[in-house]
Amino acid sequence: MILNGLAQGLRPVAEGVEWFEGLSEDDQRKVLHALALFCEQARACQEDVPESIARSGIRPTHTPAVMLTKWRFGMEALPAYELTESFRLLLALFSIADTRRRMLYCAGGCGHAWHNLPDPSRDGILR
Repeated sequence: MILNGLAQGLRPVAEGVEWFEGLSEDDQRKVLHALALFCEQARACQEDVPESIARSGIRPTHTPAVMLTKWRFGMEALPAYELTESFRLLLALFSIADTRRRMLYCAGGCGHAWHNLPDPSRDGILR
């Protein structure tokens, strides 16, 4: 729910980054693994990479961006200091792919619970 809400713009990315950074390193790695799977399920493609790098705000020469440019998703194996950048990048990629998927396949409505999220309360806390 949290990742889908962030990808759909229902929560600001800065709030998501704060949530992510509050997780243990092990949980951060699990989130990155889940995000990589979500990108695959949303049918992310290599052509989405330049836009995801631009949206994420990380440098194109940063290791996660270079990995994604080569279509490698093992970012959960990167050193701890690169996990937040990996999160921002995979979240941007997921957002791009999921937006396209919702427009192409779910435009008339769908039964996907993750595409029908309620607007969250703006209390600033991700649950």
